[in-house]
Amino acid sequence: MTDNTPAAPRPSEAATTPVSDATAPRLSDAAVARLRTLDPAAPLDDLEWLDAAIGDARVVAIGESAHYNHESYQLRHRLLRYLVERHGFSAYAMESGFTEGWRTDGWVHGGDDRLGEVMADGITSLMGLWAPMRTHLEWMREHNRRGSLAFYGIDLGGSNASLLPGLDAVIAYLAEADPEFEVDPGIRKTAATFAAPSAFSAPAAIAGCAEIPPETRDALTAGLAELTARMTARRLDYLQRTTVDAYQRAVRSLHLTVALDTVARAMIRGDRQTVMSNRDAAIADTVEWILRREDRIVVAAHNGHVQRWPATMPGMPAAAPMGLHLADRLGDGYLVIGMTTGTGQALNNNADFYAGTLFADQEPPRPGSLDALMAASCDDPFATDLRRLSPEDADTVRAAGRQRFASFYTELNPLDAYDVIVHLPHVTAAEPDPDAIACSPPDVREAFSRWRDAR
Repeated sequence: MTDNTPAAPRPSEAATTPVSDATAPRLSDAAVARLRTLDPAAPLDDLEWLDAAIGDARVVAIGESAHYNHESYQLRHRLLRYLVERHGFSAYAMESGFTEGWRTDGWVHGGDDRLGEVMADGITSLMGLWAPMRTHLEWMREHNRRGSLAFYGIDLGGSNASLLPGLDAVIAYLAEADPEFEVDPGIRKTAATFAAPSAFSAPAAIAGCAEIPPETRDALTAGLAELTARMTARRLDYLQRTTVDAYQRAVRSLHLTVALDTVARAMIRGDRQTVMSNRDAAIADTVEWILRREDRIVVAAHNGHVQRWPATMPGMPAAAPMGLHLADRLGDGYLVIGMTTGTGQALNNNADFYAGTLFADQEPPRPGSLDALMAASCDDPFATDLRRLSPEDADTVRAAGRQRFASFYTELNPLDAYDVIVHLPHVTAAEPDPDAIACSPPDVREAFSRWRDAR
């Protein structure tokens, strides 16, 4: 129920062959916009190519090939700063739990919570546990001394492994809006039996969910449906006791909790296509919900979520990602910046991730892939605007019909999937934030301790 759930790559996909610089296809110099630095605090003039690229887009989505890389965090921070300072974007929406994100938004707007706790609890799926994320949030808080920049989570919540954060938020809201009504305690009791404290406990959560008697699972699903119907029907009554904002947030949390319940059911069946389809449709709905509150937003998520192309993983039929939903709804108002990488370390997609082997060495990309094309085109970080290529460069990109996601490759048409590609020649594991780790559940502290000892 989490992005971190490893899927063992097929042997043919896991293998890579070093790229030969002498023979590899490459883009022309005119297609390469070099990035002077990834430092978020550095001058931004080398990002002016973005001006023509974004146009009037209301959503700029920034992808990444794998989570937790230092350079990816830096790049997203730097691009956000440019879009906020030069183009007036007012929100950063991250692949993280929607309900938990309220706490993070409160902190960047001046809240007095301990930042380590915010990073551990207000950002899910381990996304908040890294030093570059602290720098990012501190910049947002500083910006809000003179402006307004909101933080949103867009994902299902509970690190995609627990219904409790969303469900508890709904129960707390109903205690204020509908005090005479008592939520069936059996709903939460059942949800608690397969609640994982973090992404590291996701396999145990899936196993626990599978052991629940079918009639008990059905009662949970029916109870969530009844809560949804009640909150929808009594909206006007609830608005007599609470704010519109509180109501809207609670309803969105409930919808995402219902979506996570369907994902859990699909996971038990081994239906990975439904897992991804239901999750990404819910994420797209959340982005659209944010757009009713914000004029222009930056979305940060995996390439597999942001791309305008059916998403595939080893052993799974294609599914419609968030990007396809948003492209259908927003048209040119949705702009996608994909990311490719060369060598370094990437998220470990194998089962030993859960034992603390968080990263794996990444070999040079396979010849013929989009990553290999980008790696051969420039030794520095750079961007290329796919919508402004020469016919020759467009043909070259079109021929690179595969992209690497951590340890496996997926087929796609880059010209349809993305508007812009940013290439990072070498990526490294982000440095953990000690305070965030200290504020995390025991399973997180244990896994990071094993990783630290093995480094």
